[in-house]
Amino acid sequence: MLTDPECKSAVCPSEKKRHRLQDGRGLYLEISPAGSKRWFWKYRSGGKEFRLALGSYPVVSLSKAREERDAAKLRRSQGIDPIQARKVEKLKKANPAGDSFKVVALEWHAKQEAQWSQAHAVRAKRQLERDLFPWLGSRRLAEIEPVELLATLRKVEERGAVETADRGLMLARQVWRYGVATGRVGRDITADLKGALSPYRGKHFAAITDPVRLGELIRAIRGYKGGPIVRAALQLAPMLFQRPGELRGATWSEIDLEAALWTISSARMKRTKHGKENGDDHLVPLPTQAIKILEMLKPYTESTGLVFPGERQRSKPISENSVRTALIAIGYTANIQTWHGFRATARTILAERLEFDPLLIEAQLAHSVRDANGRAYNRTTYLKQRAVMMQAWADFLDKQAAGAEIIDFKRA
Repeated sequence: MLTDPECKSAVCPSEKKRHRLQDGRGLYLEISPAGSKRWFWKYRSGGKEFRLALGSYPVVSLSKAREERDAAKLRRSQGIDPIQARKVEKLKKANPAGDSFKVVALEWHAKQEAQWSQAHAVRAKRQLERDLFPWLGSRRLAEIEPVELLATLRKVEERGAVETADRGLMLARQVWRYGVATGRVGRDITADLKGALSPYRGKHFAAITDPVRLGELIRAIRGYKGGPIVRAALQLAPMLFQRPGELRGATWSEIDLEAALWTISSARMKRTKHGKENGDDHLVPLPTQAIKILEMLKPYTESTGLVFPGERQRSKPISENSVRTALIAIGYTANIQTWHGFRATARTILAERLEFDPLLIEAQLAHSVRDANGRAYNRTTYLKQRAVMMQAWADFLDKQAAGAEIIDFKRA
């Protein structure tokens, strides 16, 4: 066993590269020729010898070095590698910005933002700022109890926003997982909230999938007495079944009437930021019925550049409420048929009644799918087949509007 005077007077002989003074139980003081003195604890693991640095003498005294050795031995007995634990502690200290919920959440958001669309990034940050930061923002992530998070989310529930509370929990879960990964917190407490919030089941957009009822809807649409712009959008919505934002934001530069093709730029599609910047444009073949509607509309709106400009602000497209209000005006409320629901209407009937290949339908919906070989489906490869499908769909809508019998479309 060493004494403090021995440590103080110890020197390294000139013929040695280093000199070690053993204290016991693996602890020793190593002296260099230059006179520096450092404490190490030697131990074996998996048949190999390791040593853990415990600091320099006399900053770390003999008694303190023994305490550190005993603490390291205790961790070893608990199955914790002391060297690895030391590395983890250093990594935890490498977060100078802090470890409050707000700091960690904004850091996580910044890391994810490059992969998200701008709209999604703004929506996520807005919810953090509105629903979580006011109550949890300044609290250290490691000190927040599950009951605190639950109370915060229940404030959202109390205003009737069950879906928003559910999204808030999903956001919190991502923040805690990032906090665990970066050493700010030991575990993800959001798992403790399972079943504690009011259950939210995502609602499907209402959609008519019965051909007879669809015929009634198309007749009602064609009888709509509103303005020509909204009437055209209302007629094209079930025929082309693209997303509301994609249809109402269409520009005349995207429409090629001679080629019967509508090219929606990748930047306008519902995709991640990377997908918007690097993805292919989405091609929509135009059936003859759609071309006729667009040709009638073009003289009214071509000067604005937009296919469906707003009545008050001609430089901006019509709002989503325009077609929604038109549907309500003809007797189709949101629990019967929605604008977005036309996608489900087309998807169902094209597959079940007209028996088109689901791959073609999903491609026309701009959904990312894979072929039988696992390759990403190329939406432009089957343009000819999709043109046939879109014409068949428009013809089917005409037949149903005329009250025709349901006839399955047979392809050669």
